[in-house]
Amino acid sequence: MGTGDGAAEQSRLAAERVQRLKRQLDQAERAAKSWDAGAVGERLVADSLSGLIPHGWYLLNDVHWPGRPKANLDHVLVGPGGVVVVDAKNWTGEVRVSAGVLWQGRFARTQSVDGALAQCAAVASVLAPPHRRFVRPLICLAGQPGLFGITNSDVAVVGADRVVGAVLALPPVLDQQTVVGLYAQLGEQLTQESAAESPAVNSLTVKPLTVKSTPLEPPAAGQAGGRSRPRQPAYGTRRGAGSGGSGRARKSKAQHHAASGMTRLMLLAAFVVFAVYVLPYWGR
Repeated sequence: MGTGDGAAEQSRLAAERVQRLKRQLDQAERAAKSWDAGAVGERLVADSLSGLIPHGWYLLNDVHWPGRPKANLDHVLVGPGGVVVVDAKNWTGEVRVSAGVLWQGRFARTQSVDGALAQCAAVASVLAPPHRRFVRPLICLAGQPGLFGITNSDVAVVGADRVVGAVLALPPVLDQQTVVGLYAQLGEQLTQESAAESPAVNSLTVKPLTVKSTPLEPPAAGQAGGRSRPRQPAYGTRRGAGSGGSGRARKSKAQHHAASGMTRLMLLAAFVVFAVYVLPYWGR
């Protein structure tokens, strides 16, 4: 092979490397955009859920997923209507529940429904058996005004603008003392630095309360306002043990994610420059 043929082959290989690096760069950018959109949706949903606080509900935000130390739950609510595990989404396009199936455009989001059920089962697994049946899942979508539906598996799907009314419409099943006790228990177990593996998480099947017979619709004016507020446990704030700290944790997580993403992009860019301008002439 002559010198010219060798240089041509090196140029071809360099061009292939450049295309491969560009694809990796595009994938990294899409992943970063998706993560940022999810974080924004979680904050929007958290702001909406804060409207439950005057009605005797407690919020735990961005807490550990029992049995999955590296996974988080977006929001866990504890109040007179039970324990509600909220999975926050920030989907674009048309979102609807049709014939008991959650759709985003023309795609059925059954995996997201299964994920909400798994989160519900994980939270229920750390509670005493009498309280497990009061745990239910809810998918809350930011930027989907007026959305309300219930899937075939009894997972409520609600827009952020309707989530407060939907939760307040749940029939009361817990007294104040039980609400405070469950909030303290979950606040302690779900905000630990590392969640211990629980064999019950994978084997437990939770049957949420049937919501079809008691639709999650906003109650009449003043219906929930007369409830006295439970006394706040000493270990956390009224918004929940995960609220103030989790905000800082999310900010730190976002900063770390942005820094690591920028480092990857800089390395990829340097690699591209090397492949284009140096590699074709290597060994000449």
